[in-house]
Amino acid sequence: MRRRRSGPDGRAAGRQRAPRAGRAAPVKRRIPLRKRLLVRLLSVSALIAVCSVAATAWLAVTTTTSALKEEQGQDLAADNRILARLSGYAATHPDWAGVRGTVRELAARTGRRIALTTADRTFVADSAPRGTPLPPRSAATVDPLRTDTYTETGAQLSGIDPRVVGPYRLPAKERAKLDVLAARRKRCYARYGLQSTVVRITSGRPVVTTPDDTDPADYGASACEDGRLNTPTPTEQVAIDALSELVRPCLRQAGLHLGGRLFLTFDPTGKDPFGGGYLLKYSKVATGEAAKNAERCVQTARRTQLEPYAAPVAELFLGIGDQNPARFDMSPANKAKVFGVAGLVLAVTVAVTAVVAVRLVRPLRALTLAAQQPPELHVRVPVTTRDETGILAEAFNDLTERRARLETQRKAMVSDIAHELRSPLTNIRGWLEVVRDGVVDPAPALLDSLHEEALVLQRIIDDLQDLAAADAGTLRLHPEPLRAGDLLDQVAAAHRVAADAAGVALRTEAGAAAWLDADPVRMRQALGNLVSNALRHTPADGTVTLTAGRDGDDVVFTVADTGAGIAPEDLPHVFERFWRAEKSRSRRTGGSGLGLPIVRHLVAAHGGTAGVMSEPGAGAVFTLRLPAVPPPAEEP
Repeated sequence: MRRRRSGPDGRAAGRQRAPRAGRAAPVKRRIPLRKRLLVRLLSVSALIAVCSVAATAWLAVTTTTSALKEEQGQDLAADNRILARLSGYAATHPDWAGVRGTVRELAARTGRRIALTTADRTFVADSAPRGTPLPPRSAATVDPLRTDTYTETGAQLSGIDPRVVGPYRLPAKERAKLDVLAARRKRCYARYGLQSTVVRITSGRPVVTTPDDTDPADYGASACEDGRLNTPTPTEQVAIDALSELVRPCLRQAGLHLGGRLFLTFDPTGKDPFGGGYLLKYSKVATGEAAKNAERCVQTARRTQLEPYAAPVAELFLGIGDQNPARFDMSPANKAKVFGVAGLVLAVTVAVTAVVAVRLVRPLRALTLAAQQPPELHVRVPVTTRDETGILAEAFNDLTERRARLETQRKAMVSDIAHELRSPLTNIRGWLEVVRDGVVDPAPALLDSLHEEALVLQRIIDDLQDLAAADAGTLRLHPEPLRAGDLLDQVAAAHRVAADAAGVALRTEAGAAAWLDADPVRMRQALGNLVSNALRHTPADGTVTLTAGRDGDDVVFTVADTGAGIAPEDLPHVFERFWRAEKSRSRRTGGSGLGLPIVRHLVAAHGGTAGVMSEPGAGAVFTLRLPAVPPPAEEP
């Protein structure tokens, strides 16, 4: 088998591999989840967090439970009772004039300092001696028109305290009449076997209640409810009329027109959100936001109506003597526990972090030390783990190997360039010297030979410039729409004379109309390199065939010859620079060893790929695959 080299006019054909400086990059390995550096760091952080939270929770449970009761010295139940009592006083008195006695009584019973002030901290009543400073913050605001401390013991509900009765308080005469009606209804319920109770609400009105809100109709006692007990008394009617006038402007502004008066319902549980007042009817059904506006209007009107009957808003301050209320203060034993556990957690954290840090830093130090060695040593590091650090070490070793191969290739390339330039320069120098010495006359044949050697030098320099531009990304292209068949015809015409001289048949076969967007000069250069290479290695009476056609979204060019083919071991090196199948690097077959690398770079610059297939004795087929484009608008 004849040995070959790669180049525009001397090439070795074989299946193309991905361009590389050495062996192919290693396949990316999947790191097990438990081995990943991020997972390990997160695990350590989670361990530290769990220890800290557990220690904090233990301290909170063991120290604050007793400290809040024994050291803080506050009795929330007592504070709520004080607030409820004072709120009740404000609900039943128009001012705070007589509250001092109530304050002293509560202070004596609870042992607390109790102070009432206005919003600007003007004293209303104080159980402490004059001049005792107030605590920094008030414990609560006493406002029965906005806070209900009566309905639910120990709670402060939003709403009007039901003890604020105002104009709805019934006189004794009206109470007596209602008591008679309540007693009559109770006896009526009893005749039907329904047990009931008479409850008197804060306004003095009696209300008949049944156990568990039982419906009297279930017992057939509907006849007992004649409606007289629930009819507003004259006192209540006057108050309702006044409330109607107060609420009407607000309802009108909200788009709800009051179609009549308000009427009262009575809920001894105090859970009625309107505090007893409901709208009789609307001009339209009120739902959603309209219902909320109606409730707001009624509440605002009720507060306006009841405001003259309740004491002004006051701030409640609670303390012990002339001191502020006791706050959390840990004992020395508890402080020792806190500092001890904190120190233990800190020590464990430092120890665990140190161990993890040493394990993580050790391979990184090895990588740093290897990277600091002289480049010519090509030092590698051992791979001891399977995590990200191990992958980094493998990548470093692979980079070192590629650097060693690149250094070897660089030296070989310099040697190859020197070899390629030495021969023509030696010939030119030798002939010029003998001409200068008068040994040989400068005949036309000699001048033609010198010119041919100069052209060889020029071709090598041009190829090196093209490769340098491709490597630097500065290879300029001037793409335009090209018909693949026209491109083949131009290349075949340019090499027809060389093919005839070599006794090789040059054929072209173009399929259906295929268009590509490419630089015509560069594409003729790429295809010309392949054709020149094929002609050089095809024996006389052989055939070189150029084809072009459409394959899916690509345009495919092929240059096939009937030469001797390429050995399988030479296939991976076909597109390497200055590579020749001839180990002696003889130039008898011609070429500089740069033709096929230039083809690969030119096709890659167009977004395509170059490949080759060959079998020994069956010739070789070079394939160029480039993106296809639609034909121009004027193309039929």
